[in-house]
Amino acid sequence: MQPDDTEQLAHDLSRREFIETAAAVSGLAMTVPVLDAQTAVPESGHVNCSLSINKIRHTLSLDPRVTLLDLLREQLHLTGTKKGCDHGQCGACTVLANGERINSCLALAVSYDGAQITSIEGLASGDRLHPIQQAFLESDGFQCGFCTPGQICSSIAMLEEARRGVPSAVSRDLSKPGPVDLTEDEARERMSGNLCRCGAYPNIVAAVRSTYHRGEL
Repeated sequence: MQPDDTEQLAHDLSRREFIETAAAVSGLAMTVPVLDAQTAVPESGHVNCSLSINKIRHTLSLDPRVTLLDLLREQLHLTGTKKGCDHGQCGACTVLANGERINSCLALAVSYDGAQITSIEGLASGDRLHPIQQAFLESDGFQCGFCTPGQICSSIAMLEEARRGVPSAVSRDLSKPGPVDLTEDEARERMSGNLCRCGAYPNIVAAVRSTYHRGEL
C-alpha cells in the first residue's frame, strides 16, 4: 500500500466515525422527553389581584401578560376604552389610574393591583354627564367619536395637572407658582398625546379650556 493510500484510508475512517457518532447522538436526542409549555408554566402562574374599576371592586386571577386595555375590553366588556394603535402612540386607550392618565395598552393589569381605575363608563352620574363630556357636546368635539373616550379621560387628568401648576414644554415662566394659564398653546401641548383622525382639535381645545376657566372640575 502506498503512503497516499494510507492517508486516504485514515481520512475515510475519520469521516465514517464522525457520521456514525453524529447519528448516534441524534437518535439519543430524539428519545429525550420535551417539556411542553403547560409543564414549564403551571396554572398557578396566574396572579391574583384586586382592582377598583369605576368604583366596583374586581378580584381577578390574571395572566401577568394581560394588559389593562384587554382586561377592560375582553374580560370585563367595558368597550368604551378603544384599541387604536396598541403601541401607546394614539391615546385612544387612555384611562385614569389613581387620577393619573395612562395608556392602558401599555399597562400590565397586574401592576395596578389595588389601584382605582376609571374608564369612560365611570364618568357620568346616572343621566348627568361629567362636565368634560358636556363641554365636548357643546363644543362639537366628538366627530366620529373613536378617540373621544381617550380624549375625555386624558383631559380630566390634564386639567388637574394644570391646576396644580405642573409645567408643560411650552410653559414660559417656570418660577410662577399656582394654576397654569391654560392658553390654546398650553392646551394643545398638554393634549398632544391624544390623536384625532377627524382633525377636531380646535373644538377639543375649546372644550377643555372652557371647562378649565369655568372651574367645573
